[in-house]
Amino acid sequence: MPANNEKIIGIDLGTTNSVLGVIQNGAPVLLPIGETRLLPSVVGVSPQNELVVGTPARNQWVVAPDRTVRSIKRKMGKDETVEMAGKSYTPQEISAFILREIKQAAEVALGYPVQRAVITVPAYFNEVQRQATIEAGVIAGLQVERIINEPTAAALAYGYGVDPDEHLRVLVYDLGGGTFDVSVIEMNLGVVDVLATAGDNLLGGDDFDERLAGLLADEFQSAHKIDLRQQHQAWARLLREAEEAKIRLSAEPFTNITLEYIAQDARGNALHIRREVARAEFVEAIQDLLDRTLTSIDQALGDAKLQASDINRVLLVGGSTRIPAVWELVADRMEQDPHIEIDPDAAVALGAAVQAGIIAGEEIDAILVDVTPMSLGIETARVSMAGRLDIDHFAPLIHRNSTIPVERSEIFSTMYPGQDSIHIKVYQGEHMLASHNVLLGDFMVEEVKPNRDDGLADVTVNFKLDINGILDVTVTERGSGKQVTERLHAERQRLTPEQIAASQARLDLYGDDESDLDDETAIADLEFDEATIALLDRARNVLETPGIDPDLADQLMEAVDAIYTAAQAGDDEQMQVASDALIDLLFEAEA
Repeated sequence: MPANNEKIIGIDLGTTNSVLGVIQNGAPVLLPIGETRLLPSVVGVSPQNELVVGTPARNQWVVAPDRTVRSIKRKMGKDETVEMAGKSYTPQEISAFILREIKQAAEVALGYPVQRAVITVPAYFNEVQRQATIEAGVIAGLQVERIINEPTAAALAYGYGVDPDEHLRVLVYDLGGGTFDVSVIEMNLGVVDVLATAGDNLLGGDDFDERLAGLLADEFQSAHKIDLRQQHQAWARLLREAEEAKIRLSAEPFTNITLEYIAQDARGNALHIRREVARAEFVEAIQDLLDRTLTSIDQALGDAKLQASDINRVLLVGGSTRIPAVWELVADRMEQDPHIEIDPDAAVALGAAVQAGIIAGEEIDAILVDVTPMSLGIETARVSMAGRLDIDHFAPLIHRNSTIPVERSEIFSTMYPGQDSIHIKVYQGEHMLASHNVLLGDFMVEEVKPNRDDGLADVTVNFKLDINGILDVTVTERGSGKQVTERLHAERQRLTPEQIAASQARLDLYGDDESDLDDETAIADLEFDEATIALLDRARNVLETPGIDPDLADQLMEAVDAIYTAAQAGDDEQMQVASDALIDLLFEAEA
């Protein structure tokens, strides 16, 4: 395609699933990623040392959690790594595996190379997390044109095709797999204006799964004196089944949880979980988490200086909003029925596609005006009324819910005559103590010259926040005019250009190294015979097949687990029963 017609794709990089959108024939649509619209945000390394992303990795996670990484979005921006098959990866690298899979899917669907993307993030992501997301895109070979907030993207999707003369105030309630956001948005004359946003980066469907899994684990521990949380494979199976039960309970008042051979007692006897769970019981277990979302609704409305009655439309976004109790909670608080005309899993990606289309020059009549979710400022010291020096004081320059891009300046002075250097420490957050907020970065301003009669020096601190939420800080001496400028991407977490290049090479060359955990060696350690080895290989190949039915995959994994459990117990009779069950399932899967 000619360069001026190059598509920019929209990506919802989710905690649980990721989605790909683009503008086609003037309208936002979802593009398939393999054989599905939702790509599980899971990455793994197979026993053959091959990278697996999406459904195959999600299926593998249950039987090999040490070779698989999920919910990496919750670690974005953190100065830590994750282990996968004995190797360490940054959160940016794991996310890059997912983004590369999406990039390749877009190229298959569109028929030409794709380089540019708009990627969504939770509205309450701080600057560190936003920069980490951009870095993940760069590692994956993408030019990240824009980072936009997920609720804002959803509003763009819902607002697409709406009469531009219609004036609407919209509340977007976005409850996904790992994060929660609520935004108040005004739509008028084609302008999408974010008035306020609030949320919680550690609240979502993953937490609901853990509550249900924890309930079952506590019961199992009471009955058998075994803590399933301490057994990686058993806990992974329990979490997966809790997630599936949660989904079923959105449509059914009761569901059955069955986990065969989840553990074994001191004598080697197999132990199972067979339990009926009621929707009401599940809701009771997560009620305090749901109530926390009301706090964010109240904060966003308060910041926007609006009442619930001022809101014309409430939009539900994110897979977790399918839980009936969520719908009821929001409807009761907002005193109106929420809108769910667009698939909650699709709305964010469709909105990202709209924003991508705007940037690419598509015929879309919309202008996006977004806000910063948290205040930005510096650490200062000041003299209290009692004459004491108070340190660790947070002085915000840009307040939360300021429209971006935005630029603000304030004047500060040195603390004592003759002070010739200033340590600038930049934070993001709302706490009056700077150290209780997120440190974005720090730098020194040296050789400061006094410009006042009292021997102190005045400096102007300027914050410039761009549309992607990336911050430039400039300190200017009032006397000499000398400037020091820093672009703060949270230096303690930021990847250097060399690290990004190394990560790109790692993605490109992945699979050339020999695995430290060879599959045949692991199987031989359990003393399987050749027939069982071949059977397990067949099961592994089927589980790595894209588009496999999730219920069938669960049954296959349970059968594989049963074989391992029986082998560890030395129970030949149970080994034969489990092998026969796996053979029957494989005939169904391979038909």
